[in-house]
Amino acid sequence: MSTTAPATPTSTTAGPADQLTTVDVGGAGREPGRTTVANVVVQKIAARAAREISGFHDFGGGAGRTFGAIAERIPGGRASAGRGVTVEVGEKQAAIDLDIVVEYGVPIAQLAQSIRRNVIGAVEQMTGLKVVETNINVNDLHLPDGDDMADTAVAPRVQ
Repeated sequence: MSTTAPATPTSTTAGPADQLTTVDVGGAGREPGRTTVANVVVQKIAARAAREISGFHDFGGGAGRTFGAIAERIPGGRASAGRGVTVEVGEKQAAIDLDIVVEYGVPIAQLAQSIRRNVIGAVEQMTGLKVVETNINVNDLHLPDGDDMADTAVAPRVQ
């Protein structure tokens, strides 16, 4: 495998399904035909793999999450499956950027390492693409709700 940059990269954050990438997994002339993978497929694989890791809360920054929450509440509407996930896909390689929100109390460096490992494994196993870069940007920290704190509150000091 080559470690050079993808020959014809395309990028999408929630790109149309018609953006296809030809995946050369067997090498030229080894297999008849070719396989194409939509960029949104790589995006969804990466998003699902990140969600599988404990300590991950959500994708995106504050504005993106707000827009997604509004879109989900509109009848017939739904949030983009790739919100917070950007991919660049070439013929043999992919680069992935994740914008995430983490749960309070989780070691961020360990969480990022686990997410990176899971995303790379899932994308490479399912598509045959070599993931050359996985950048993780922690944009926010999810704090427990006030209701959760009320259950564990100690008795008041003054009566």
